[in-house]
Amino acid sequence: MKKGYIQLYTGDGKGKTTAALGLGLRAVGRGYTVWMFQFLKGMASGELDSTPYLDGRFRLFRLAETNKFFSALSEAEKEELKAQLREELQQIKEAMQREACDLLILDEIMGVIHAGFLNTAEVCALIESKPPGMEVVLTGRDAPRELLAKADLVTEMRCVKHYYYDGVPARAGIEH
Repeated sequence: MKKGYIQLYTGDGKGKTTAALGLGLRAVGRGYTVWMFQFLKGMASGELDSTPYLDGRFRLFRLAETNKFFSALSEAEKEELKAQLREELQQIKEAMQREACDLLILDEIMGVIHAGFLNTAEVCALIESKPPGMEVVLTGRDAPRELLAKADLVTEMRCVKHYYYDGVPARAGIEH
């Protein structure tokens, strides 16, 4: 890529991760390499199971991995995850320095900010260090205005109607 942009998918609606995955799939189809870092996720998911089929051009990494919802973690568990993430963050920095991928997806990075694991200034500094030809995608609810200002493209997903509110749980292959 001659010039990589910063894309941000935010909002309270479903589809932020799915949009990032779709962009990644399109990029792989055009010969690009995609690295996706998912934060605070640990449960089984379709994307985790499917990316190995993409000839190694779409790699998925999980940082601060947990099988619990963040709200269910004890303070000690949160502190342990925060320390773990601080160490794992080096993987992203190294990927950027080595230009290891063409498209870098930071899935649920807003959750990391809202959890207090990283602050907005640290995430801004991280994306400012991207190589000129690397595209970066950030996802998560309630994006801070500083990140909205840094992004070249912002899409807000808005929930109009969702069957979850009628008692339908997340379904394998559709929501996870």
